[in-house]
Amino acid sequence: MYKKMETSNLYINPSLNSKQQIRFIKLLRTSPKMLFSMNLFAYFVVPSFIPILVTITYLKWLSSSSRTHKNLPPSPWKLPIIRNLHLVGKNYHRSLRKLARKHGPLMLMHLGSVPVVVVSTAHAAQEILKTNELVFLDRGESDIIRKITYGGKDIALSNYGEYWRQLRSIVVLHLLSNKSVQSFQQVREEEMTLMIEKIQETCGSNSVVNFTKLILSFSNDVMCRVALGRKYNGKKFNTMVEQFKQLVVAFSVGQYIPSLSWVDELRGLHARSQKIAKEFDEFLEGVIEERLCIDTKESVDHQDRSFIDILLEKQKEDESGFQFSRDTIKAVILDIFVAATDTTFTALEWAFSELLRNPLVMKTLQKEVNLLAQGKPKINEGDIGKLEYLDAVLKETMRLHAPAPIIPRASSQDVQIMGYEIETGTRIVINVWAIGRDPAIWEEPEEFRPERFLNTSSYDYKGSHFEFIPFGAGRRGCPGTQFANTLIKLALANVVYKFDLALPGGENMDMSESTALTVHRLNHLLLVATPRSKLN
Repeated sequence: MYKKMETSNLYINPSLNSKQQIRFIKLLRTSPKMLFSMNLFAYFVVPSFIPILVTITYLKWLSSSSRTHKNLPPSPWKLPIIRNLHLVGKNYHRSLRKLARKHGPLMLMHLGSVPVVVVSTAHAAQEILKTNELVFLDRGESDIIRKITYGGKDIALSNYGEYWRQLRSIVVLHLLSNKSVQSFQQVREEEMTLMIEKIQETCGSNSVVNFTKLILSFSNDVMCRVALGRKYNGKKFNTMVEQFKQLVVAFSVGQYIPSLSWVDELRGLHARSQKIAKEFDEFLEGVIEERLCIDTKESVDHQDRSFIDILLEKQKEDESGFQFSRDTIKAVILDIFVAATDTTFTALEWAFSELLRNPLVMKTLQKEVNLLAQGKPKINEGDIGKLEYLDAVLKETMRLHAPAPIIPRASSQDVQIMGYEIETGTRIVINVWAIGRDPAIWEEPEEFRPERFLNTSSYDYKGSHFEFIPFGAGRRGCPGTQFANTLIKLALANVVYKFDLALPGGENMDMSESTALTVHRLNHLLLVATPRSKLN
């Protein structure tokens, strides 16, 4: 719009003709005061008006938007582009609780372009999971999740709909029913016995036992036999499983800031997800072919049937029209195996950690187990239901250390919750970890006190009481609760029955956390085990 004249340091409108331009320059040369005034105006007056203009524009926008303003939940201050992403720390369940203490039980955050409502109290959770459950049954899928779950064919992370309803019905009725859970009792007891033998091998030399590795191996072996038909515990398999779990919770820039999705490409996130999806698919395809081959040669004994065998039978028998493809079978097996292994491992690791921190609780639990066992070599699965204090110990562990600290949901339509407007597509994060430590509900919430769960029927694992929802609630509650609890209690009861446990060298218990698919210990749990046979 303006061009620079060679004879001066002035910018003059080129729309003026040459005579007008020359006259204007002469005027400035003969009038230094005018030139000074123009410079003064350009350098000082104009910039001073910019904040005023910005303020006027903002107030005008505010007044116009107030007519259509929605009563949204309170929200923290936002930065440009990333909005509230910088407020979510590595241990997100803790940083979200800290923010909720300032902004309230229903807090709206903007993670880049994605609106997320954080739920931090039992009452608010009930509004989401029960009162308005049908609105919040979606998970809110991401591209990465879809890639590693066969395009959203799994049950844990896919959105709600007819496909999900039919698939969940198959899982609940045929894989995780009471009858099915009981049919795997022999597997659980055999693997528990092997774990006890591994601990016993270390007792003579007073060696330190890496309980983290021991428990992870136990959980992995049980779920391999149950879900896949036999054990898989090679280095390649374990690495593949670990990479899958890391990918599920990997931070995707493009998911929150679509314009920066190229960053995920540079980081290799999409290439990594395709690689892991391909590796798992090849592995599961091999497992299915192996099971089909066994079934062809000889009928699989009922005791040796795995989840894959049951699903393959169901695929043959199904006449409902449900698209029960091989990809569906692989997606379900992947879900159950990874989730169950991690949940069992995490719960046992924290339970042993809390028992070591609280020796009186350990003694009380050992006393209960001793009275029931009456000198028997082990605690059988049929005895577990009689151990009330054991149940209280597990519930207290789940209250303080819920394996999955948050429950993700997404709204499928506009809805009002606690007087606030929640818009369609808003992601929901229910902070189960914060609810379990809410001082408004729990007396001395940071203390490990199993007694709070004795002589009360107020809390179960079904999600009926929203103060205690370690396995979720409602239609999307975890269908494998009974299986997980049975396995955890069996292992916990037998280890404390057979051994006294102590930290090596009188060390203090480190309870630092590491957040991945579940919240587990940052450092491995190293213990010294001493046989209790003389005490018994």
